[in-house]
Amino acid sequence: MDLSMNQFSNGIPREIGGLKNLAHLSLRHNKLQVAIPNSMSDMVGLEFLDLSHNNISGIIPKSLEKLQNLKYFNASFNKLYGEIPSGGLLKNLSSQFFIYNEALCGSSRFSVPPCPTSSKHKSNRKKLLVLFLLLGIAAVVVPSTFIVLWIRYRRGKNALQQDDSLSTVAKERISYYELLRATDVLSESNLIVSGSFVSVYKGVLRIGTFIAVKVFNLQLDVAFKSFDTECEVLPSLRHRNLVKVITSCSNLDFKDLVLEYMPNGSLEKYLYSDNYFLDIKTKHNDRCGMCFGISSPWVLAACDPL
Repeated sequence: MDLSMNQFSNGIPREIGGLKNLAHLSLRHNKLQVAIPNSMSDMVGLEFLDLSHNNISGIIPKSLEKLQNLKYFNASFNKLYGEIPSGGLLKNLSSQFFIYNEALCGSSRFSVPPCPTSSKHKSNRKKLLVLFLLLGIAAVVVPSTFIVLWIRYRRGKNALQQDDSLSTVAKERISYYELLRATDVLSESNLIVSGSFVSVYKGVLRIGTFIAVKVFNLQLDVAFKSFDTECEVLPSLRHRNLVKVITSCSNLDFKDLVLEYMPNGSLEKYLYSDNYFLDIKTKHNDRCGMCFGISSPWVLAACDPL
C-alpha cells in the first residue's frame, strides 16, 4: 500500500494495527504528526514500512521489535527522539534510516549518541534520596544531642556547685550557736519532720547554703545510741539515694547531724498526702531506689526500675 506524497496530516490511526496481513506500507512525504502508535506492532505480516519525511514526534515504539518479517524500516527526516530499538530484525537496519531526527540515541551502529542509562539515573536518585534522608536525620539528631548534652552539662555544673558549696560548709566548723541562728532557734516554722526521738529542721547558713539539721532528743536513751551509730556509719556511705552528711555537732546537752537539704521535702509527703501525687512508675522507681540504698541482695533481685 503506497500512500506517499499526499497531504495526510494529524497522526497515524491506531486502527491500522488491524491490518495484520499487510506487507507493504509507505507513508513517506506526508504531513503526519504525533507519535507512532504501538498498535503497529500488531501488523505481523509487515515487511516494508516507510515513515520518512514527516513531522512524526515521540519515541519509536520498542514493540516494533516483535515484527519478525520486517526487513525495511525508514524513519528519517522526522522529529523522533529517545532510544532506537535494536532488538529483532531492527538490529540489521542501517543508520541512514534514522538520520535528521530531533534527539535519537542508542547503539553506535546507528551513528547516534548513547542513551543515558536508567540505572545511572536510578543510582543518582537513590544517592539524592539517601542524602536528603541523612540530612533530615542530622537535622533532628544534632539539635537533640546538643540539647541533651547541654542539659547534662547544666545539671553537672549545678551538682558540682552544690558539692562545692557542701564541701565548703564541711571544711568550716559549724558551731552550736551558728545552727541555732540558721534554724531560728529550732523554730517550729522551720520544722520539716518530727519522729519519736529526732526532729529535722530547715536552716540557712551565713554563706547562703541550705541545710537540714537532725536534732536528737537526749531525754531518750535510744537517741544516744542512734546518734553514735549514725556518726560512725553515715559519713562512710556514698549512694545517690542517701542524703549526704555534712558534719555533726555534739555536746552534753545537744547532739545533731547537719545534712544536705532536700528542697522537695520528704518521700512520705508524696506517698501518703492527699495534696501530692506520684504515678505508679515513679512510685516503683522510688521503691527500687530505696532498695538500692538498703543494698539487700534478695530485695534487689526482685526490683528492676521501670
